[in-house]
Amino acid sequence: MNQDDIDMCRNIATTVFEKVEKLLEGQVGNPKAGEFVKIGADGTPTSYIDIIAEDEVIKLLKDADFESYLISEEIGELKLGKGKQESISLSEELLNNTPKTKKEMQEEKPKFIFLIDPLDGTSNAIKNIPAYCMSIAVANVPEGREATLDDVQLGFVKNYAKGNFYEAVKGNGAKRNGEPMTPSSEADLTKISLGGFTKSKTLSVSKLVDTARRMRVLGSVVLELAYVASGKYDAFLDLRGSRIIDIAASKLIVEEAGAIVTDKYGEKLNSRLSIYEKAVVVSAGNQDLHKQIIKIINNDELDKIQSVAIVSRVDEYKSVLFSLKIFETLVQKNLEIVLESSLAEKLEEIKKNPELHNIIAKTMNETPEIAKHIESLNFNYNFRDYAKELNELRSDMAIILGGDGTLLRTQNQLTKEIPIFGINMGTVGFLTEIEVENTFEALDAILDGEWSKEKRTQIIISHENQTFRALNEVVIMTARPAKMLHYEISVDGEVVEELRADGLIISTPSGSTAYSMSAGGPIVDPKVGAFIIVPICPYKLGVRPFVVSDASEIRIKLLKRGKKAIFVMDGQVQKEVNYMEELIIKKSEKDVYFMRINKKYFYKKVKDKLNEGGLDIINRVL
Repeated sequence: MNQDDIDMCRNIATTVFEKVEKLLEGQVGNPKAGEFVKIGADGTPTSYIDIIAEDEVIKLLKDADFESYLISEEIGELKLGKGKQESISLSEELLNNTPKTKKEMQEEKPKFIFLIDPLDGTSNAIKNIPAYCMSIAVANVPEGREATLDDVQLGFVKNYAKGNFYEAVKGNGAKRNGEPMTPSSEADLTKISLGGFTKSKTLSVSKLVDTARRMRVLGSVVLELAYVASGKYDAFLDLRGSRIIDIAASKLIVEEAGAIVTDKYGEKLNSRLSIYEKAVVVSAGNQDLHKQIIKIINNDELDKIQSVAIVSRVDEYKSVLFSLKIFETLVQKNLEIVLESSLAEKLEEIKKNPELHNIIAKTMNETPEIAKHIESLNFNYNFRDYAKELNELRSDMAIILGGDGTLLRTQNQLTKEIPIFGINMGTVGFLTEIEVENTFEALDAILDGEWSKEKRTQIIISHENQTFRALNEVVIMTARPAKMLHYEISVDGEVVEELRADGLIISTPSGSTAYSMSAGGPIVDPKVGAFIIVPICPYKLGVRPFVVSDASEIRIKLLKRGKKAIFVMDGQVQKEVNYMEELIIKKSEKDVYFMRINKKYFYKKVKDKLNEGGLDIINRVL
């Protein structure tokens, strides 16, 4: 954005602020100004006082001699300018790939995206509590993609109660009333002034609230973020989720002042610009304080890791040798280490192999990402002294080297709920946490307590007095290739479908990105309490996958005499089921826990892992 554009947008913002301030005279402290008018485009109630502020913005941009986009909480998303006003979907506008007419190509494109919170702290203004303001953010219009918070170039906030004017230009700092701001350097939790909103039953922040010297809840996210930028607040958080249109301007002001603002995991806020988007916000005046708050709200102050189990696939040298490097590293840190029995045996076997040096050299050549870690391994251990069977593991964490198959095999045999940390040595590795090159940085973070625990639901399958568990799915299919089976599916005692098909998949959300997805099932966020039922090649036109509550009991019955079926749990355990026998599927009382250091886990994995199916990775076998 050039200086002329900056000056023009600043002039628009100051003009809007002045006009709205005059319009608010006589409305502030007036109960009638707070009367309900409608539900705004963002789904929240709109008052008269909100409408008069927004109308002034719309009028000014509509009469401008250029077109722009507007996102505002009451009216939604518009295209404005040159006397025109049109309701639009901003994402659809920006992603529109349909061929354009010659006339459309010659038309001037919208110049900016304005994000307006007409009045933040409406309730305060109505009651004449001096904490209400207006914010205007201005973003560039990107080409061929959705706009995000990264595109915001200018931020303006006017505190109507006190008259202060905050502004920021991306890359050029932030000011209050024309003067640079200095955020707080306080990092002692017992001395901080904390502003914010928490959710009910948010137990993880009770320590933070109890420890802080003072807590403020002003009812204006925009102003309170600006207070972090200016040093009035040491920190601010909104665990309910702030609307992007509310925070777009003040986020830039905070960052340009030199303070910190992220999501609840400490990750950069870069949500798309939309009337519907929200984000949990955590802001602090300095990195030290911010890091402490992030740890507390994520309940990361867990018991210190003192014992570690190491499990690895043993059919390839790279995993076995790399597991030894991890073993060495953790032993040197004086941790209690356990090796899964087959791994201990494989290490003993390799140790005695006369071709050991050639094996290491060949593996280094084939897997350069681990070469520096395995060039000088210490085999002077009796690995059997560290060996335990999977069902005997009682460690604080289990490091699993391999792909999803290794992880599924391991967790199915664990009898204690041990947090799992997966290192991808396989092909896709959707359930694993990190790629191999990030291992030691990740382990240092874990040992420093910088991790969180994620719970995943399992299913329990009952058949003929036997029970089995699966993290991903159970698949029921014919024991004879190219033969269909006849199924009856009931949910909570109600028959919901009868069909012929090659098979059925009953999947958890974790398994929704595995076989279920390949068979046409939906991708389901692991936080959703659901099971997915997916017919495999059904011979019935109207049959589609469907989703049921994970509190339901699902029963599958074979209806055709003489046709046996098999059911397979997580691709690991296979059993037979006969005519008129039932499989009963419920949510397991035992969950699986994963250790997470990557905060944007699920959707990032979907994009990173599933676009190409992980086929760029080559397996090296023994």
